[in-house]
Amino acid sequence: MRKLSRRTWGAIGATAILAALVVSGSALAIAGSSRTTPGNSSSPSAHEGAAGGIQEPDAGRTTAPQTGVIVTHVSIPAIGVSSDIELLTLDSTGALLPPVDFNRAGWYSGGVIPGQIGPAIIAGHIDSITAPAVFANLHKMTPGMKILVSLSNGSVLTFAADRSQVAPKTQFPSSSVYGTVPTPQLRVITCDGTFNRATGHYDDNLVVFATLVST
Repeated sequence: MRKLSRRTWGAIGATAILAALVVSGSALAIAGSSRTTPGNSSSPSAHEGAAGGIQEPDAGRTTAPQTGVIVTHVSIPAIGVSSDIELLTLDSTGALLPPVDFNRAGWYSGGVIPGQIGPAIIAGHIDSITAPAVFANLHKMTPGMKILVSLSNGSVLTFAADRSQVAPKTQFPSSSVYGTVPTPQLRVITCDGTFNRATGHYDDNLVVFATLVST
C-alpha cells in the first residue's frame, strides 16, 4: 500500500485519533480532541463532512457480546505490535471514547467479541503529539499477516489480514466495515493520510480487514 504523508511528530498540539465508528446500529463518533460532537447536530447526515463526523450505519450489524468475556491483548508480530487492551465505551453523547494510552489499542466492548460471527472492532492511535503510537505501522499490513487476539477466557484467536483500505473520513466505507458477515471477522482501525492542521484531524482512515483462521 502506498504510504500517504503524515505530520511530523510533535508538530501540532491537537492529536487526531480515529474515524467515526459505527457500532451496534448507532451512529457513533470518536470522542477526542477537536472532535465534532454528534449532539451538536439535531439530524446528522450520512458521511458528514468534518473529521470526527458521522457515518450512517446499516441496522443490526453486531451480535450480543458474550457475558464476561473481554479482549485482553492484541499482537501483530509482523509490524511489531504487542498491546494490552483498553475497553472502549461510549460517552454521554453516544460517542466511542478512544484509548487513553496512545501505546495501547482498544476494543469496543459493547460490540462483537472476536471469534463471534460478525465484525469485531479494535482501534488505536497512529501517533501522539510527540511520537508514533500503537498503530503507527498499521499501513505496513499485507494480506496473510497474522493478528493474534487474546481473550479473558484464555483463548488466543488468530486472524489473517485480507486487505487494507484507506478512505477519506467523509466517505468512510461503513457497509464494508460494519456490514453483516457470515464468519468471525476483525476490523483494525486507525487514522491515515494528511494531518489537517485546520481541523486537528487526519483526513483519512486506514482499515485492516481480517478473517478468523484458528482458535
